Amino acid sequence: MITDNQTNFVFIADSLPKKYPDFAREFILKLGQENIPYGVLPNTKDVWAVDYMPIQVSESKFVRFTYKPDYLISSKIKALSISDVDSICHAIGIETVKSDIILDGGNVSRWNDKVLMTSKIFIENRQIPELELIEQLKNLLEINDLFFVPVEKGDWLGHADGMARFIASDTVLINDFSKEEQEDYIDFLSALHNSGLKWRIFPYEIYDNEDLDDAAGLYLNFLELENYLILPIFNKVTDDEAIEKAKEIFPEKQLITILSNEPAQDTGIINCLTWNIKR
Repeated sequence: MITDNQTNFVFIADSLPKKYPDFAREFILKLGQENIPYGVLPNTKDVWAVDYMPIQVSESKFVRFTYKPDYLISSKIKALSISDVDSICHAIGIETVKSDIILDGGNVSRWNDKVLMTSKIFIENRQIPELELIEQLKNLLEINDLFFVPVEKGDWLGHADGMARFIASDTVLINDFSKEEQEDYIDFLSALHNSGLKWRIFPYEIYDNEDLDDAAGLYLNFLELENYLILPIFNKVTDDEAIEKAKEIFPEKQLITILSNEPAQDTGIINCLTWNIKR
């Protein structure tokens, strides 16, 4: 399937400048300065583009999973924020393969022939037997391996893109969870180990945030493109450490930093706010 490091075009929601004007202004400015091609998704009802837009499997195949996450459909008011994905895709000229499986794009960490996601996928698709669900996902995504890790404690989203990002076929980049409760940390690492995956540690510093939903310090939620890495920073002392680690891990990419405190207050950062594809 298409991996992040093969993508060369970025979409953002047309609602982004209204909700996070400072972030959107800087993000769009830097895309323009670097001549990174981008487009705007029309008629969106929220900004979290990666979650509701399709998963790109090949240059011509896009799988549109059902976007009905429990954290939205549990409330009639929140459910109103669910965008009409079919209409958006039609407007930008993309045809999709539709699936009834409920899955957020933020819960898909991918490499060429494999995907890692959290166990939230089973919670939201209880009506499908687990083995059948796994087989359907493998066929739709055209992958050989599908790995699962437990949902991070306290994470009501259940997404993988804030926990593990592939940087090689057998290696993922993970947060420095050493300050977390060791039982939860060990369960997560055990799941990676049992999947045959190795890992490298990336800076992570959310512990001085006043709000539990504030994701400031979650540097792992970067946007990776073919030639660029767009890294969130937060005016924290760990920013420099994250920048140096990103340069070490992605030496072939041009590094761009974006101050991301504004969206981080609502749990999401750069990967959440973008939909990157290969054109």
